[in-house]
Amino acid sequence: MAEPESWLEVSLVCSGELAEAVAEVFSRFSPGGVLINSLTTFDQVDYEEKPTGNMQVVVYLPMDALVQHTRQQLEEAIWHLGQIAPLGQLKYNVIADQNWMDAWKERYQPLELGESLVILPAWVDPALAGERLPVIISPDMAFGTGTHPSTQLCLLALEKHGCREKNVLDIGCGSGILSIAAVRLGAYRVLGVDYDPIAIPSCERNAALNGMKDRIIFEVGTHTDVLARTDGLNQAPVVLANILAHILVKMLETGLADTVSPGGMLVLGGILDTQAEGVIQSAQSKGLRLADTLTDADWVVLVFQKP
Repeated sequence: MAEPESWLEVSLVCSGELAEAVAEVFSRFSPGGVLINSLTTFDQVDYEEKPTGNMQVVVYLPMDALVQHTRQQLEEAIWHLGQIAPLGQLKYNVIADQNWMDAWKERYQPLELGESLVILPAWVDPALAGERLPVIISPDMAFGTGTHPSTQLCLLALEKHGCREKNVLDIGCGSGILSIAAVRLGAYRVLGVDYDPIAIPSCERNAALNGMKDRIIFEVGTHTDVLARTDGLNQAPVVLANILAHILVKMLETGLADTVSPGGMLVLGGILDTQAEGVIQSAQSKGLRLADTLTDADWVVLVFQKP
């Protein structure tokens, strides 16, 4: 089938907390994935771009005979979501295919994080990593490309607290970015699970890009499925869960802390600063001790230690 000559770009600006929900709706109508961009503003004091806390979710619809019908269905789906939580207005822009691809790639440039990591888009020369450890990601779906502050904070926490020669569990693995980074940082065995079946092929493609196809296990599932395993990966010294605050609280109530080995650490992301206290209380009620807090604008990543 020939590629369309033009696309309808549909975008919506929303809070970081709602970005994943909007992206899930968009993905139902997208043949090529969804983009999530962290919106920034230029700080005149520090002379740098800083996150605003808002995200732009973007989808591209082929300009074919079905585009108006698809647009109407998308608008109806967003309207229903807007009845649950207030959303802004959808914006539309017709662009040429080549312009879309160029703009898409321009949004994803090498991103250095911490002292040792660099996130590389799949289309750049891996040699650009230099002395840093490359985490190669193809941002083809809205599951985590490294641009979200919460993902970056989780990567920084993983680097700071270490995982060398340890097993790692990545609960809600998304694109596999945290799992891949764990291997780069010396993890022994890594298991990534996600409740969304669409995420797993994305994870496996990214693992293959990094030469890790046989070094990480990716499966559909949740923390309760992890607990049922009999291969020794039902617990780990390092557990990562970069999801959403209210989901983390529910997971803590249903055994998430049990996936952490005694003496191990649990890294929780996807938390707004206004939600942090609730997550801390839930974790502490399960016997976990708050060991570290990492922040970026209004995003928080919490690191807990298990006795």
